Amino acid sequence: MPNPLPFRRVAILGTGLIGGSLALALRKHFPDIVTVGFDRPDGLEQARARNVVHETSAEIASAVRGADLVYVALPIVAAIEALPAIAAAAEPGALVTDAGSTKAAICNIANEHFDNRSDGGAQFLGGHPMAGKEHSGVEYADADLFRRAPYILIGTEEHASERAKNFLKLLRAIGAEPSWCDSDTHDWAVGIVSHLPQLVAVALARVVQDETDETGLPLSLAGHGLQDTLRLAGSPYSVWRDILLTNKDNVSRALDRLAQAVDYLRTRLASKELEQEFQSANELYKHLRKLP
Repeated sequence: MPNPLPFRRVAILGTGLIGGSLALALRKHFPDIVTVGFDRPDGLEQARARNVVHETSAEIASAVRGADLVYVALPIVAAIEALPAIAAAAEPGALVTDAGSTKAAICNIANEHFDNRSDGGAQFLGGHPMAGKEHSGVEYADADLFRRAPYILIGTEEHASERAKNFLKLLRAIGAEPSWCDSDTHDWAVGIVSHLPQLVAVALARVVQDETDETGLPLSLAGHGLQDTLRLAGSPYSVWRDILLTNKDNVSRALDRLAQAVDYLRTRLASKELEQEFQSANELYKHLRKLP
């Protein structure tokens, strides 16, 4: 039996991996919801080829018009730049939500264009699905991408509007696991558990490349351990540019903490004091393995 419709028409601005996956998830769990996609011409062509959305539009205003949910899955800077146009075109009863990997910058701008205290205009809800792949693009979109994945919403559930609660129902229906926090806390947390690991992979790749000589050593000796560690290095800079630009203070602090940890290890290489570090790392790894 189909789920009750939390929304009738959903505009998806950005039909890449995240936007495309949401569209496919809606097709799977809410087949009666009409989806309209906005993107660059080549992105829309790929979305049409995969039958990801019901309709497409090359203009934000026409894509947003008539939608009661607007899902902004554009790169962060592009999303921020598009907010005034989205706010101007959004229906009075619409909910506008984004999927950006940093939240403070876009939520601060959204506060200038949306009045969430009023029921008479479009409302904005910051969001971040903690789901993805090392590859981007609609060709990698997956209806189950959000299943069992954390989905961060900015604010508190007790103060959520009815529109936000409907979005909460939608997220749970497609298998996501929503939770709430403020934008500054979000950006600090993802700086540690998401942005730092990405830069660690990039830095490690640089060391391996620089140390590899004309004979192919040491890279030719690498096994699956290095491949597993460098999985994140396959993520393109185009995905990370805006993330790092809009979270540079938290990322810088995370890199400082990493440098301190590396220095600690370096000064104890000739001692027997590293066992506790390995035990702590083992425990954290075991904890992560238990997660869904």
